[in-house]
Amino acid sequence: MDRRSLLAAGAALALATGFAAPAQAVDFKGKTVTMVIPFGVGGGSDVWGRFNAQLLQKHLPGQPAVVVKNQPGGGSISGANLFAASAKPDGLTILGTSGSTQFPYLLGEAHVKFDYKDWIPVLAAPTGGVAYISSKLGVASVKDISKLKGVKMHYASQGLTSLDLVPLLGFRLMGMDVQHVTGFPGRGEGRLAFERGEMNVDYQTTSAYLRSSLPLVKKGEAVALFSWGTLDKNGNLARDPNFPDLPHYEEAYELAFGKKPSGIEWDAMRAFLVAGFPAQKLLVLPKGTPADIVEAYRQAVRDMVKDPEYLAKRDDLIGEYDEVTDKEGEALYQAAISISPAAREWVRNYLSKTYDVSFTGQ
Repeated sequence: MDRRSLLAAGAALALATGFAAPAQAVDFKGKTVTMVIPFGVGGGSDVWGRFNAQLLQKHLPGQPAVVVKNQPGGGSISGANLFAASAKPDGLTILGTSGSTQFPYLLGEAHVKFDYKDWIPVLAAPTGGVAYISSKLGVASVKDISKLKGVKMHYASQGLTSLDLVPLLGFRLMGMDVQHVTGFPGRGEGRLAFERGEMNVDYQTTSAYLRSSLPLVKKGEAVALFSWGTLDKNGNLARDPNFPDLPHYEEAYELAFGKKPSGIEWDAMRAFLVAGFPAQKLLVLPKGTPADIVEAYRQAVRDMVKDPEYLAKRDDLIGEYDEVTDKEGEALYQAAISISPAAREWVRNYLSKTYDVSFTGQ
């Protein structure tokens, strides 16, 4: 490719991704930006969206009003479908998604009418979590997980295709015989069932684990096995900075079995693990948004994450993880929406044959 072709290709890429464009001409003064959150009021995604909306309002050029519009339905798919069909590429409508939006997309559900590849990410937000078991099972660490062979365990699940798909796949890959008892409305209820002795394996997100589950570990009532982990700059799983002494999932597998996980089952597990935790929440603009508007949003995020107000409130409201944009955000975004056709088919077949889960897509 000659120099002229390379320059043309580079310009096209910049327009497509919004990486390097001046934001000086963008001015939202006197306008209202609608942040669509396809979940109900009061949940984790709603809290996350409202927190970021308040700070984006402060840092977007012209300081527009940024209002959150909750559009729940279909496990977040209804709102995402509507955004894909109707949002104009003028920077005045933005969508916040979560793992609950990514999972049906990764599973190839027919009621998903959007394509993440059409959207432009301006922010990616990681989260984390820790899996643990009852100390009554007689296992001191993940290194001894072979002792659980043949031991029946019980886990309180919110649903087989929800975020609890990650522990479902993860425990199976670890060789754990776990019955997933569905119908629990939240992880808090699952933890209470664990404390009552009704369940003997559980996981909690970082804030909930630190607040409510770590005391169980310290009292000797529970044993922490592993964190789900985060992604490093090369896209590899790394230890969660909130749990530096705990192995991440891939590390835990290697400690337990003396080799790294591999094969189609691991490919599937990793895809959902990444979409559910290291790249759980995403803020996107619609297809066709001009590069200068994209850059204005990314600059607002750069400024926002350094704002003392943001830093003072972040940990309590959205967790202890750094929200990112630019190349790092793009990398998390791509990781969250990627799965091989073979891995997708494996998960669908496994859920259909083992749990009689019906899918709406082919």
